[in-house]
Amino acid sequence: MLAGDPKPGAADRTMATPASPTADLPSGRPYPLGAAVVPGGANFCVHAPLARRIELLLYADARAAEPDRVFGLDPHRHRTDAYWHVEVPGAGHGQVYAWRADGPRDPARGLAFDPHKVLLDPWARAVVGMAGWDRSRAAVPGDNGPAALRAVVIDPARYDWEGDRPLPAPAGREVVYELHVPGFTRHPSSGLPEALRGTYAGLAAKAGYLRDLGVTTVELMPVHQFDSTDAPGGRVNAWGYSPVAWFAPHAGYSADTSPTGPVDEFRGMVKALHRAGLRVIVDVVYNHTAEAGSGGPIIGMRGLADHAWYLGSARGRYQDVTGCGNTINANHPVVLRTIVDSLRWWVEELHVDGFRFDLASALVRDPDGEPLQRPPVIEAIDTDPVLAGRRLVAEAWDAAGLHQVGTFPGRRFACWNGPFRDAVRRFVRGDTGTIEELMARICGSRDLFAAVDQKPSHGINFVTAHDGFTLADLVAYEQKHNGANGEDNRDGSDHNLSWNCGVEGPTDVPGVLAIRRRQVRNLLALLLVSNGTPMLWMGDEAGHTRRGNNNPWCQDNELNWLDWGQVDREAGLGRFVRLLLAFTASFAPLAEDRWWTVSAPGAPGDLTWHGTEPGRPDWRPASRRLAFTLDDAAHGRRLHVMLNAGTEAAEFKAPPPAPGRTWRLLADTAVPSPGDIHDPDAAPPAGAGLRTVMAHSVVMLLEHPIATETHP
Repeated sequence: MLAGDPKPGAADRTMATPASPTADLPSGRPYPLGAAVVPGGANFCVHAPLARRIELLLYADARAAEPDRVFGLDPHRHRTDAYWHVEVPGAGHGQVYAWRADGPRDPARGLAFDPHKVLLDPWARAVVGMAGWDRSRAAVPGDNGPAALRAVVIDPARYDWEGDRPLPAPAGREVVYELHVPGFTRHPSSGLPEALRGTYAGLAAKAGYLRDLGVTTVELMPVHQFDSTDAPGGRVNAWGYSPVAWFAPHAGYSADTSPTGPVDEFRGMVKALHRAGLRVIVDVVYNHTAEAGSGGPIIGMRGLADHAWYLGSARGRYQDVTGCGNTINANHPVVLRTIVDSLRWWVEELHVDGFRFDLASALVRDPDGEPLQRPPVIEAIDTDPVLAGRRLVAEAWDAAGLHQVGTFPGRRFACWNGPFRDAVRRFVRGDTGTIEELMARICGSRDLFAAVDQKPSHGINFVTAHDGFTLADLVAYEQKHNGANGEDNRDGSDHNLSWNCGVEGPTDVPGVLAIRRRQVRNLLALLLVSNGTPMLWMGDEAGHTRRGNNNPWCQDNELNWLDWGQVDREAGLGRFVRLLLAFTASFAPLAEDRWWTVSAPGAPGDLTWHGTEPGRPDWRPASRRLAFTLDDAAHGRRLHVMLNAGTEAAEFKAPPPAPGRTWRLLADTAVPSPGDIHDPDAAPPAGAGLRTVMAHSVVMLLEHPIATETHP
């Protein structure tokens, strides 16, 4: 208890450990929040406007169960308005620290103070203590000191970036590859030393694979420090959507286990990916935290200013539009500033190139949970000069039904295009009534992204992502099989729009396997020849399966680990992806970020629609066939694409080639590898007249000059 404080009562209790004198400690300053290295020491600052007492705890090292120094801050010398701050001489890079806060406890008013709780700094740049962390002890009153998470002071100037900078946008079309950091290399088949598997360093070692595949951007599933124990039945939260610190790279993904190691190893990974020409986007979760609902643990934010951090907590009930027990009060001024400062930290000090915002629509809600037309946090991110040029992508919906694809309020924000996913899945599995929407999605979804300054790149087109079935499972399962998650198969989406091609799950029936092989390539082909920014999910180029589990968030096992042996076994599929990515990167209508013009009588454009006959698209609801021609006028060539989602082969007639040119076969998904795709310069003649397009297949033709003989 600090000198001069009243005697403790029901609402004013003593701290867990006697505090050291602070009379001689410099007052410090109220910015920046968190810990910052200053000449001769470190400045510590925390936001706790309703706290009556604050203690700073310093630990001898990361393994120490108890602090070796505890400083009780003087509210007259070490407080400026809502901010408590102190400068500690001798503290610096690598110093482990935490907070304790006391004040009134009244959950009905969002006051969750517990003077015995060791609190993680919400502005922690690195986190230790996960090995001893006990979530259950943080959820009940009393001292949890040895089982608490603690922060680490980071001096960003101590790292040599060797000239690295965030990368500019690619010159052509961006191609995103979403991946799970540990899952990408944890499998023993990765070929990496055991110590590097599942780590930032492991991902860095695979940069060449990603570059050679032909993607331009790597999107990392959450890498903010999260609570891996936040899962039922002793399972592991494997995906990371349970953050505790928005500034700190997750320590569990680092081969370097020193207190500051995860920060440097993450930087090394970014540097390696940049050297391979790959941009890095991180999936950020600013919509909720691991503190969950009213019965959840006190980790940091709740113990310092519960009423400020969470929607509804000041009224005694947590609003939950995230499905995770709480919703961040993102438009509170201090929370807003923290989010923006976090983004700046990842750009300035960790060199990431952009962000994907999980459940971004949760960020647009006001204190009553109603959507704002101009949410301050989105406007602040949108206009921040440090974030200028960085890629911003919104998952433009939340778990309470707010869906804002195309209408998300951020001017610079691209959006995950869920309607593209659904339209392509419906068409490829053979649904009726899909043609018109499919045409809109192929053209870049201009009906959705209609703002004056929006371009096709605002739509992140995808068929699969971390949520839902993998590509291999999308054509092998019609029902989710999530029993291993411990929720009686209730979790995960029932809206999969999948088709098992006749058999549920694994099979050795040749005919079923042949259709599945075609369907995988059909889905990839439509993804890559549509206008907009395509996104691939990790392992889809290798046929990775999760055995029908469409929500393995709590499965730290082979459901989430890429089998690199499968990469070799499915080399033909990988070749299909690589060659198609290489072609689309060189084909102007797909590489240029602009809306296509559609041909009309007397007015040629970039795109012409067809059915099985040139210029005659079949608009009927029962139609399962469509064709289109894209004109690459800059290079004097055209691409003709024929789609047959029907159960019978169909004869398609291609439009006549331009004078002096002929059609060559670029791809046919009905043909086994390597005949399913060809290098454009070595594509075989396609023949004249009718072209048979097999059931459930896609054929692509490319115009080539007619070869002329030369004589000596």
